[in-house]
Amino acid sequence: MYKRPLYHRIAGRIREPRRFIQVLAGPRQTGKTTLARQIMDGIGSDTHYASADEPALKDSVWIEQQWEAGRHRTRSSKGQHGALLILDEIQKIPDWSEAVKRLWDQDTADRLQLQVMVLGSSTLLIQQGLTESLAGRFEVIPVTHWSFVEMRDAFGWNVDQYVFYGGYPGTAELIEDEDRWTRYVNDSLIETTISRDILQMRRVLKPALLRRLFELGCAYSGQVLSYHKMLGQLQDAGNTTTLAHYLRLLESAGLIAGLPKYYGQRTRQRGSSPKLLVMNTALMSVSSGLRFTEARSDPQRWGRLAESAVGATLANGLTGSQVDLFYWAARNREVDFVGARGKTLVAFEVKTGIRKRALPGVSAFAGKYPVTKKLLVGTGGIPLEEFLLTPPVAWFE
Repeated sequence: MYKRPLYHRIAGRIREPRRFIQVLAGPRQTGKTTLARQIMDGIGSDTHYASADEPALKDSVWIEQQWEAGRHRTRSSKGQHGALLILDEIQKIPDWSEAVKRLWDQDTADRLQLQVMVLGSSTLLIQQGLTESLAGRFEVIPVTHWSFVEMRDAFGWNVDQYVFYGGYPGTAELIEDEDRWTRYVNDSLIETTISRDILQMRRVLKPALLRRLFELGCAYSGQVLSYHKMLGQLQDAGNTTTLAHYLRLLESAGLIAGLPKYYGQRTRQRGSSPKLLVMNTALMSVSSGLRFTEARSDPQRWGRLAESAVGATLANGLTGSQVDLFYWAARNREVDFVGARGKTLVAFEVKTGIRKRALPGVSAFAGKYPVTKKLLVGTGGIPLEEFLLTPPVAWFE
């Protein structure tokens, strides 16, 4: 079975002498459970796995019961690092972080070397629980959508397949039957994520508005839209605050991101019009209703897919790093993506042959801000395949 590069990093941390709760957080169907089970296979019998993603209702008592099973394995373990307890879909347990904190602190006081890994599909809910109760006790390992390198190495995909079908490993064997692939993405990924990871876990007063916002994000991926224009497109009497909140929920579930405009000032960035971006181009392809050959023969459609693939690669690949991702626009000039890490500022222009609404703005941006690197991706610059094969953090070195 293919092991993501992430596997080796996680496996090494599990056996380090200093104890941290390892938190694997990321979208549904990105391989969190598979990673955990691969690590279990590598460790052997000194593991206990339990998932809260089952029909029966669960509460903190369930966590205590699973924890005791892990403690039992640790006490009977012959290894120097104790046993490993894995709790999957932890965000579905009310007040999970308080229970984990109490049990973890008990083990620390008793010097019981139980290693703990928790997995969750809602990054927003996981982060909320961590910051409220578990400060200083955890280490987050983001599990993002699969990169082109991973899909190529695991399934032999070429760059065109990745641009259209995206980075969902569970769909790889379905692409020869595009109707089946479309149904799977719609039913098992999109609908399950929205209904179970967002609507059941968060208070959403207008679920229909959230769903339409997701559809709008797929249709306008790679474009800048003000919240007022979004409301006009959605034909809803809601307010911009609600819309911004729903966009954050969609982003936390790994569906649609809203990139802020780069101003050099954090306070202004929070109030900017977002640039909509799918976190996985499969979402965009499914929403278009086009088959692979139809999209590939349409330069306008393919150009937008390619630009979104670049943006998704940056957004996913920079998750958990010290790099923040933005866009920039002024007076009908735009920089597709801007990455900022400390004093390092990298401007990315994506050129796919399509005619854009705004003119390239790298020169104007560089005249306003101290740009470290100006990168052209696509026609006349770094080939798209080469860019997608390069770890995004490498552009900031």
